[in-house]
Amino acid sequence: MSRIAYDLSRIKAVVFDIDGVLSPATVPLGEDGIPKRMANLRDGYAMVRATRTQTLSLCIISGADASGLRERFAMIGINDIYLAAGDKLAIFERWMDARGLSPDEVAYVGDDIPDLPCMRAAGLPVAPADAASECRQVARFVTKAAGGYGVARELLEEILKVKGVWPVDGDLANGR
Repeated sequence: MSRIAYDLSRIKAVVFDIDGVLSPATVPLGEDGIPKRMANLRDGYAMVRATRTQTLSLCIISGADASGLRERFAMIGINDIYLAAGDKLAIFERWMDARGLSPDEVAYVGDDIPDLPCMRAAGLPVAPADAASECRQVARFVTKAAGGYGVARELLEEILKVKGVWPVDGDLANGR
């Protein structure tokens, strides 16, 4: 049984912000002034699992735009990557429309004020434990994990368990 009070079998897609969700909100700055983001390997595994099993469509919508971000998420198998997003809601709505998704089929994971419109538009708004209080109030699920420390893993594992693809005995036997 899931810890999330939502019919996860209905979820067909998950949209993630980057900073404060897939990477901690506090990141070191490089000498060039560009933030150096961390990547959580367990988040990566869960995202790969979701894309390879074709169980969920994953999307990134972020105001961030730094070298390596697009490559990192493309390597995981995410095709829909929107960086330097000014109007996240407009991108989110166009993306859902292009994929034929209704809001109740989509989870949106955000941590700060720019994410609120998308969180309100999604069927399952999700926030990390350390998200802005406004986001935690809107969220139907607040993860135990703080941003950058397993938020995607926690959510995706719950959804993939409900869909029956987490884990599979063959994966365990093959070390995947």
